[in-house]
Amino acid sequence: MRLLVVEDDPGMAALLVRGLRREGYAVDAVANGQDALWSVRENDYDGVILDAMIPPPDGFEVCRRMRAEGRWAPVLMLTARDGVPDRVRGLDVGADDYLTKPFAIAELLARLRALTRRDPLERPAVLHAGDLTLDPGTRAVRRGDTDIRLSPKEFALLHEFMRHPGDVLTRTHLIEHVWDFAYDGGSNIVDVYVRYLRAKVDRPFGRDTIQTVRGAGYRLDPGA
Repeated sequence: MRLLVVEDDPGMAALLVRGLRREGYAVDAVANGQDALWSVRENDYDGVILDAMIPPPDGFEVCRRMRAEGRWAPVLMLTARDGVPDRVRGLDVGADDYLTKPFAIAELLARLRALTRRDPLERPAVLHAGDLTLDPGTRAVRRGDTDIRLSPKEFALLHEFMRHPGDVLTRTHLIEHVWDFAYDGGSNIVDVYVRYLRAKVDRPFGRDTIQTVRGAGYRLDPGA
């Protein structure tokens, strides 16, 4: 999943980006409202972590404009203010959840997981492809009754495949949704991680779930 962090405090922004990337998320970070609006208009984010008090337009206005433009990525609003009026204002402009600073990174991650799986039609709590299952909430992956241990980036890549069963995903798509805006390496990183995934979720079980589509990219066969 690809996230946008909007936070003008460099230390807090670095903490958030580091913690989220450690969990396997692809993360872009900006420090003001103008860059935030540009980013959500140019990229298809799976979630936005938005500080309320950023250089203008502030987080409330950024969220209001997002919703007015029909951009419905889940928004987790962050603020140093814990008054009820500010929480109400944030929710009224379209934020999905509200977290007051200071907070524990574990709580932020839990709230983010809840937000990004809220729509059962688009993000079911547990994803299935044959006897392969992935639970975004517990970050558990199983083939039948066998637990499979994945690195955060392997998990993120498999999650993206399982969100689009049967679809051909280009290397560009996978880089955009599993890595981040700052990544400037070659697309062969996708091939490397696909090999890692196959070695864990396919090869030991004699399966061919993640398939190469020559000249196009990769697809996950939901019935394999």
